Amino acid sequence: MAGNAVAPLTLDLPLNSAPKKPVPFPTRQAVVDFIRESPTPVGKREIARAFHLTGDDRLRLKTLLKELEQDGAVARGRGRRLAPQAALPAVAVVVVTGVDADGEVLARPAQSPGPEINPTIYMQPERRGHPSLAAGDRVLARLRRMADGSYEGTTLRRLEDGPARILGVLRAGSGGYRLVPTERRAKTEFAVAPGAEGGASPGELVLTELVASQRLGLKQVRVVECLGDVMAPRAISLIAIHGHGLPTVFSREALAEAAAAPLPGLAGRVDLRSLPLVTIDGADARDFDDAVWAEPDAAVPGGWHLVVAIADVAFYVAPGSALDRAAFDRGNSAYFPDRVVPMLPEALSNHLCSLRPGEDRACLAAHLWIDGDGQLHRHRFERGLMRSVARLTYEQVQTARDGHPDALTRPLLEPVIAPLYAAFTVLEAARRRRGTLDLDLPERQIRLDDAGQVAAITERSRYDSHRLIEEFMIAANVAAAESLEAAGEPCVYRVHDRPSPEKLEALAEFLDSLGLGSPKGQVVKPSQFAQILKKTAGTPEYPLINEVILRTQAQAVYSPDNLGHFGLALRRYAHFTSPIRRYADLVVHRALIRAHRLGPGGLDDDGAARLTETAQHISITERRAAAAERDATDRYTAAFLSTRVGARFAGRIAGVTRFGLFVRLDDTGADGFIPVSTLPDDYYDHVAGQHALIGRRSGRSFRLSATVTVRLEEADPLVGSTLFSLGEAEAASPSGPDRKGRRHPLHRGRNSTKRGK
Repeated sequence: MAGNAVAPLTLDLPLNSAPKKPVPFPTRQAVVDFIRESPTPVGKREIARAFHLTGDDRLRLKTLLKELEQDGAVARGRGRRLAPQAALPAVAVVVVTGVDADGEVLARPAQSPGPEINPTIYMQPERRGHPSLAAGDRVLARLRRMADGSYEGTTLRRLEDGPARILGVLRAGSGGYRLVPTERRAKTEFAVAPGAEGGASPGELVLTELVASQRLGLKQVRVVECLGDVMAPRAISLIAIHGHGLPTVFSREALAEAAAAPLPGLAGRVDLRSLPLVTIDGADARDFDDAVWAEPDAAVPGGWHLVVAIADVAFYVAPGSALDRAAFDRGNSAYFPDRVVPMLPEALSNHLCSLRPGEDRACLAAHLWIDGDGQLHRHRFERGLMRSVARLTYEQVQTARDGHPDALTRPLLEPVIAPLYAAFTVLEAARRRRGTLDLDLPERQIRLDDAGQVAAITERSRYDSHRLIEEFMIAANVAAAESLEAAGEPCVYRVHDRPSPEKLEALAEFLDSLGLGSPKGQVVKPSQFAQILKKTAGTPEYPLINEVILRTQAQAVYSPDNLGHFGLALRRYAHFTSPIRRYADLVVHRALIRAHRLGPGGLDDDGAARLTETAQHISITERRAAAAERDATDRYTAAFLSTRVGARFAGRIAGVTRFGLFVRLDDTGADGFIPVSTLPDDYYDHVAGQHALIGRRSGRSFRLSATVTVRLEEADPLVGSTLFSLGEAEAASPSGPDRKGRRHPLHRGRNSTKRGK
């Protein structure tokens, strides 16, 4: 080609052919018909290929599929694949699966309409706005299909005969004694069989069993245990403990094994008694299972050598023993304001396995070496014999660090406490660089007086000393997981999966509505959430954004398969630091003993083969204990508020459901419910994407995290329920608690409900 002449543009087309005409975009009905006629669920890519869609048409298809899903024409199954929305009968048997973050009771059909599709069912509350169904309940329900393909269920009757044991209060009636159950989900009373009151008196809390009876009328029970006056302070925790089925009695064999446990010796152990290890826990801690120490690492500039010594529970609890069976059954300890339901008998949990100061204790020690950037570059595990030099509290350590040591911390300040904080500074900087997800999660603390009555409900203080211990424990947990992986040994990981695509999509819509950028890219990172929180810190929207991001997260569970820990931005993570109170940690200890040949008590082949079953079980017991602890907190809170019915409180909306609003009070953190029937007269649409109830006529909006003033209408310690109503100002405001004075447009939501006069 001569000079700078430009070659003519040529197209490689077949001879005698003309350019193809643009492919028309399919109609809505054509796409629905394709999905319905497919023998298996299909994905967006298959639909685009079938209709020869490219470029911008693929984006149009995505929008269309979303509209079809919202309208209930199709439904998503596993892998976000689409199938025809299966219709459920008007009346069907359903199984309650739990309660979502907004407080809605969720259920699924007992008989699935298809292997890929399980429509979500939102059960209506049965008792003045409070959920009365619990996970696992089977009920016959009337079902009404909603616009988005989900269902609203109304309980017709329960299909079980009732719980095998029922906790309640004995009442005297005209025809004999009655039992009033303490569980929220119980709707009826029971008759106490003649002569079966077991010596209990009216007003006492009793545990009963159902008895067979041919008599018509109320089902009959007999008293099997009298737990004392229902108004006594100790009754509140007992109701929660028995109501959630927490095991409270150890077998004779387990108690005998604990009582016969030997004192530790140096055989097979490294002598760590010269290290000034200290325990740092809350002032109300009952057991001490971790001790820490730090020194500069002379071999690495800016590096540190840490020791995290953990009680050697595996030395005392052999696999397959009575103690092991009891610990497995419990799964973990449960903590209440007035007591602990321990995983291990007191002879171990409060004595031989508790790292009490000045006493020799068997331990499994993690030696951790971190560099100047806080990266863990070496670790070693060994069985040791230690002696704690001090039992310190978070408040003590922080006060000493701030320049006000007491008699106990003054001699420890420079040789022990200062190095701990220096190492913590390095670890914390590494955490920030990883971009971990740090959500604002205030914790309620119930303070009891000497008589066991609630003296105050406060937010638990949080200091750098708390974060110090957390960072040391995280480093040890990472080292445990890495060590087991390197040795090729099985491990029970603590996994926190990434948020689901559905939750991320909902979060993106929510953030876009606020004018904020949402996490982008196929692989979302916790640092993206952290950036959003940092950007909005100090703004009025921050509490709402914090709450919605929290609800986007998956639930952390135990698994033998490593999925990583999304929230901590860690590739591998295992619980190692609390074997007194968590069975998962005991399993990890056993695996480390096996991997490094540290003596008896290691994980046996049978235990290794059952890790999947073990992980599933302890995930369930963890949720069970957490539910019991929340239940007790709710009952204590209701008892604290019961003398203040009619008072007004400031709070925030903590949950928005089609049935009403959950409100959390500012001063106590108490949660209560406002039934939608008490909201100002209007039709209210539950707009899930905006976490709001919006009135059609008035435009009043009640949004998640909005500030409100409420009036306490009811506080019942027996069932732990608290009911509120809106303050006069919110009820009269044309825009509700948002107070923006503008009419909100009607958006498509899950439900429209007429409420009011």
